[in-house]
Amino acid sequence: MLAQLEEPRQHVLVGQSPRIRQILKLVDKLGHCRWPVLLLGETGTGKEVVARAIHNINPVGPFVPIDCSSLVGPLMESELFGHAKGAFTGAVGTKVGLIELANGGTAFFDEIGELPLDLQAKLLRVLQEKEFRPVGSVMQRRSDFRVIAATNRDLAKEVEKGTFRRDLFYRLNVVNLRLSPLRDRKEDIPALIAHFLGRHGRNHSLTQDAFEAMLSYEWPGNVRELENCIQHMVAINSGPLLHSHDLPSMVQNHLMSKRSESLSNAARAISEPRMPMGQESVIDPRPAAARRIIPLTELEKQAIIEALEFTKGDRAVAANLLGIGRTTLYRKLKEYQIAS
Repeated sequence: MLAQLEEPRQHVLVGQSPRIRQILKLVDKLGHCRWPVLLLGETGTGKEVVARAIHNINPVGPFVPIDCSSLVGPLMESELFGHAKGAFTGAVGTKVGLIELANGGTAFFDEIGELPLDLQAKLLRVLQEKEFRPVGSVMQRRSDFRVIAATNRDLAKEVEKGTFRRDLFYRLNVVNLRLSPLRDRKEDIPALIAHFLGRHGRNHSLTQDAFEAMLSYEWPGNVRELENCIQHMVAINSGPLLHSHDLPSMVQNHLMSKRSESLSNAARAISEPRMPMGQESVIDPRPAAARRIIPLTELEKQAIIEALEFTKGDRAVAANLLGIGRTTLYRKLKEYQIAS
């Protein structure tokens, strides 16, 4: 699993799933060359972490992250390429752009699919010729950098739609790595939980219920959401134990949905009379009407046992499921000599 550490901490890849081990091997190989890399995957899967890890194998020059989704409005070209003094209203001095800052190092274009077509053309020229011209300047400047791009879009489809340049796509897509969503590599969740508790916690630990809830959740926001979850729990609980009721609302809603589903299954199971164990395949020669007659006390006892099984011994929930009060349930447990 992938986890991002902020500067000055080292960026690390956390997890031991087969996919993470494969990515670690590729990171080591790619770190010793300067081929363009295209990172694919959902938001929050750790694309910048992988980009920094590749750069840090042989950290020559700066690592310059460029968030293409934030390059909006008339000043986006200036952010990328810089501008000369007086290039436009408010340009009171010379500005060095992100492209020039990356010279000799690595430029990481996050969400490259958000870059407008006109800037895609100018970026392509920089990658091909190592030259660019700041806004308002007549002088060409040079910048030679290793390019790593990332996107949560299907760029091949964007090319077919005409929203992404085909020549730029081929220039970027020399080596591509696809980062799996967290729901497809849940075996990494325990290591990630430990990692984030070590970073954000103060000797905190999870209860078993909270841990199981986090393992069952799908994590649509991926590793970033998991880290935010740990931060949330630590912030609202002084510890040392973090409980399931400390989980964020999205995980709480998931947990309630799972419990509701279990109770519904229990209710259906209780409403369907079952043959005694070991007799399911035995043909009962009695008339159908006679076969359906089961003593009421036996039905009640079986309903209580199954309710407690489905609620894992939670008497309050079992009583609610059965439609009786807890006092009544306690009396019935004693009457039928049911241990729970």
